[in-house]
Amino acid sequence: MDSLGGNILTLGSGLELFLLGTGLFILAGACFSVVYTKASKNNENPSLIQSLWLFFYSCFLKPHEASAKGNQQDALESFYKAQAGAYDATRKGLLRGREDMLALAAAQLSLKAKLADSNDKKKIWVDIGGGTGWNIEAMAQFIDVPTFFDSVYLVDFSPSLCDVARKRFARLGWKNVKIVCQDARTFRLEDHEAVPNSGRPRSPEGSYFSQNNARHLGANLVTMSYSLSMIPDYHSVVDSLDSLVAPSGILGVVDFYVQSRVDVSFRNYTGGSIDRHVNFIGRTFWRAWFDIDRVALEPGRRDYLEYRFGTVLNVNTRNYVLGAIPYYIWLGARKLPRSSSLPHEVVEKVDALVTESPYLGPSNHINQLSLAVNRASPEIRSKAFDAAIVNLCSNLPLPSFFYQNHHYRIYYDDQLKKHTQFNDEYIYAFTWEDTRVDERILKLKPDDVVLAITSAGDNILSYALQGPARIHAVDLNPTQNHLLELKVAAYQSLEYEDFWKIFGEGKHPNFRSLLITKISPHLSSRAFQYWLSNHRIFTKTQGGLYDTGGSKHGIRIFRWITRVFGCRAAVKDLLAARTLNEQREVWRSRVRPALLSRLVSRFVVSQESFLWTALGVPKNQLAILEADHAVSPAVCGPNPTAKNTRSHAIWEYMVNTLDPMVESTHIAADNPYYLVCLDGKFSRQCHPDYLSLKAHTRLSRPEALDNLRIHTDEIDEVLARMRPGTLTVAVVMDSMDWFDPGSDAAASQITRLNRALKMGGRVMLRSAGLKPWYLKEFSRLGFVTKCMGSREGGACIDRVNMYASCWICTKRENLAPPTPDMESMGSVEISSLEI
Repeated sequence: MDSLGGNILTLGSGLELFLLGTGLFILAGACFSVVYTKASKNNENPSLIQSLWLFFYSCFLKPHEASAKGNQQDALESFYKAQAGAYDATRKGLLRGREDMLALAAAQLSLKAKLADSNDKKKIWVDIGGGTGWNIEAMAQFIDVPTFFDSVYLVDFSPSLCDVARKRFARLGWKNVKIVCQDARTFRLEDHEAVPNSGRPRSPEGSYFSQNNARHLGANLVTMSYSLSMIPDYHSVVDSLDSLVAPSGILGVVDFYVQSRVDVSFRNYTGGSIDRHVNFIGRTFWRAWFDIDRVALEPGRRDYLEYRFGTVLNVNTRNYVLGAIPYYIWLGARKLPRSSSLPHEVVEKVDALVTESPYLGPSNHINQLSLAVNRASPEIRSKAFDAAIVNLCSNLPLPSFFYQNHHYRIYYDDQLKKHTQFNDEYIYAFTWEDTRVDERILKLKPDDVVLAITSAGDNILSYALQGPARIHAVDLNPTQNHLLELKVAAYQSLEYEDFWKIFGEGKHPNFRSLLITKISPHLSSRAFQYWLSNHRIFTKTQGGLYDTGGSKHGIRIFRWITRVFGCRAAVKDLLAARTLNEQREVWRSRVRPALLSRLVSRFVVSQESFLWTALGVPKNQLAILEADHAVSPAVCGPNPTAKNTRSHAIWEYMVNTLDPMVESTHIAADNPYYLVCLDGKFSRQCHPDYLSLKAHTRLSRPEALDNLRIHTDEIDEVLARMRPGTLTVAVVMDSMDWFDPGSDAAASQITRLNRALKMGGRVMLRSAGLKPWYLKEFSRLGFVTKCMGSREGGACIDRVNMYASCWICTKRENLAPPTPDMESMGSVEISSLEI
């Protein structure tokens, strides 16, 4: 076989054809680009085919050129000049998230304007790297740009893009928009706006290094839309933003990124990390791909932005239209909250909102505090102070909770295993405690301070309607608190009909839009991340809010049982029953035989995995239930009807729960707890009290929920950081059932409750047991116990009737004070704290 020499083989016909075709394609493309480039020079709106070709040619074929200066402006012109007129048409699918960022920023601005009532103050917006002005025109969907802003500055370094922007706003007739073709590093508002007390703009030729130059108060909004990744000297630009944004202003950034979770897992100031991680392949591919067009995706750009400013909201998502390109949306504020310029004053002021202490401080990190601060405020301090003081000492931003518009949500470390164990899923989509009974027993007064387990938050909002001085909502599961926070934010931002659709019906087709444009300013960053990531809960056609969470498994199994036993129609008739007698008849003859069959109890309901996953029943609570069954008349009576087995114990418990409930309460008219289980939604006639129009009118007032604090932690941890004698009421639901019988943990929590409660303060609890073992511990540790309801004799104690008993434990004596932990007092003396 002849060869060309060495190891070089002859070209096959297929390869020859491929090379020939490639060469012809490149030649045709070059000719095509010359023709279309010339045709588009004077065309502000080229055709779609022209736009797509110009985009493809500029990004992948056209070599980057520069003039003799070889500066950044030349590089930008080389890239954008040929495609300036086609820029907007070709970027809509690529640059996702711009409208969301603008909507989020607009929502923040609208709320700040409403709260500050600052219509007399001049409002300024600076769009860095604004290009063709698409962002500014798009903002008109959310804010009337010509009237809301006194001045809008579009700053871009590309003359070609600036020309397109000038034509755009000349066409729109927006006189307040000013196009500045300038390096963002050198842009100063003082060059264009009159500085207060000086009466006129300063000369651009004035020295920026002069200490005598007057400074402008800053812009209300500064945005960067896919420009940070294209600025080579990004450090100086980000640094300049600090003097550009007003003390109460907002920064909005949307851009591409790639990053590993390893980079951010230890940071507490990023506002959450849902979907932030990009895998190795994605990081490698997208960085190489965008590097072709000098778009830098290294994580350092975003990291530096988050270091220089405080995070208000943070979103990590993907552009799935074009191969799942990672991009982020970030809203930020000045690094130190505007409440004070002194770090320890900032922390003490914000942190005082968290607990009942006038000042707050760390139980650890004492070596980082001055003795002066310690002596002035010796009270127990909160975890929020702990985190804040560490960050301030390290010159880091405060955790994002400190930059929110509301202080409902208290700082927590979302990376701790005790929080991540829930896998970002709540168990309860609605609360199982009868709030009507709670109200009757507790009779809350304006001076009451209440601590209660959050669950789904329905009970917390019921307490808020009674107007106590303070409510501490506590839950270890972050997503349970996200659900409460969403309800609180919806009160503050939505009309009643939208509120009803979301929480009454569990669905709203426009939930995502409402979340971004109205609800977002009232949410913490982590809660916003969670609900934006899970917005389909409310928008999908099937299911809805009340078909989510761990409890959905129990509801779905019930539906499966009714389907298998052919009684779906009977369930509908049960809900359609007009009278209690009609309901009883349907229950006894058509539903009960299926739901309360021994077969279902043995093979489904009595399984420990089902009890925990679907109903939230832990093993210790199951043991209490079984212990009561073992000594019940059904097992030990003169005529036993059940065996001492788990399946029989569960069956008896279900009978004692459901039979009295159905016989005593009209589900369709007055039992929202079972109505939502059977129908998947509430009705206008039957719903929790927080869903009424009256409740919405009251709790939607601006300061109606300022007394609420949401703690993501164990009850013990929250109690330990409260000043003794603070609480008047603690509602612990059935949580005491979860402790190991006779454990030190139960006694420890009861002791903490005693120290936190005022004399005469009350603990309200429910239990799966008729007389749970820990009542003796309450009696031993300074409480008097009183039964407020018991299912003995087949009684129905409330509309849920899920628990066997309800108790009030009233504090009657103080416990001896503990011996101070000398090690925690610290031994390092620091005379002052400088940050």
